[in-house]
Amino acid sequence: MHFTITREALLKPLQLAAGVVERRQTLPVLANVLLTLKDNVLEITGTDLEVELIGRVAVSGESQPGEITVPGRKLLDICKALQDDASLEFKVNDNKCLVKAGKSRFSLTTLPASDFPATVDEPGSFEFAISPDELKSQIHACAFAMAQQDVRYYLNGMLFEVGESWFRVVATDGHRLAMQTVGVASDVTETQQIIVPRKGVLELSRLLSEPSDEKIALLFGSSHIRVRLKDFTFTSKLVDGKFPDYMRVLPKGGDKVIIGDKQELRQAFNRAAILSNEKYRGVHLQLSPSEMKVVANNPEQEEAEDQVSVNYDGDALEIGFNVSYLLDVLNVIDSEDVKFTLADSNSSALVESTSPVDALYVVMPMRL
Repeated sequence: MHFTITREALLKPLQLAAGVVERRQTLPVLANVLLTLKDNVLEITGTDLEVELIGRVAVSGESQPGEITVPGRKLLDICKALQDDASLEFKVNDNKCLVKAGKSRFSLTTLPASDFPATVDEPGSFEFAISPDELKSQIHACAFAMAQQDVRYYLNGMLFEVGESWFRVVATDGHRLAMQTVGVASDVTETQQIIVPRKGVLELSRLLSEPSDEKIALLFGSSHIRVRLKDFTFTSKLVDGKFPDYMRVLPKGGDKVIIGDKQELRQAFNRAAILSNEKYRGVHLQLSPSEMKVVANNPEQEEAEDQVSVNYDGDALEIGFNVSYLLDVLNVIDSEDVKFTLADSNSSALVESTSPVDALYVVMPMRL
């Protein structure tokens, strides 16, 4: 195996692949990245057995195809330490990978490519195309509601659900729920669901950070999800479990509708939060026509009170919430105004954007 590549071309795919390599390994080969050269395209693969990332880059000039695994972090550190305009020559000889760049020489240990674990597409997989910007926006809008290290392991991730003409993501930790739906063209005849683990969701969000006009292929398998773009392929194992029936959680029959300025509400919640109970973070919302009063107190008998003008003409109502959950929702809503729908002091709040985005948020009340 032999090829030459510029530092600039190598750095991005190498950073992608090395990003999933864990520092502490159960298997030595998992500390390595797989280099595969075929038809003048270099593929760099990194995996931690849960998430796999393949970065691709074209290689010009004289080359000899082959595949080998080399230490991922060390190769990335070497690449970063070289000058911006450096060119790297790779040669594999006698279980060593020799890297030359200008006057620098590096000899890296290797492990055979056959030791490297690879995921394969299972039968019964299906795929559809979606805009990367839409998928990124969906993940950003819902990721905060994912559980962390919950014993209900199926909550430690995000539900991806696809129907005939729509794609929806849903996340919940049992206290709040977030969901967003976009239109897609798919050929599924019945709704399909998969649960992507938290690590996979965050890694995918990182990958989609650059705006792109090109649609991505989203492939649902029985045990994997795969996302294909021109420069990379992302694969994640799925959470094995059944996601709760989120439609039953959505509050119905709420007759108290409040519309307020998102920025004003956020500032009022932030001010009240300063004197809320540090453990439970509870605030009272006291509603009366055209006004919302936000009240918080703590065990030291300190109290904060803030008044916000809102569009509301219903009966007086007092309801308690964890202020952090309310702020999390306001931080991802993209419209200037926000709409709350309430039924009574014991029912969950339905929170929506006033823009045409098809997103819903549910926050459970607190007894204060």
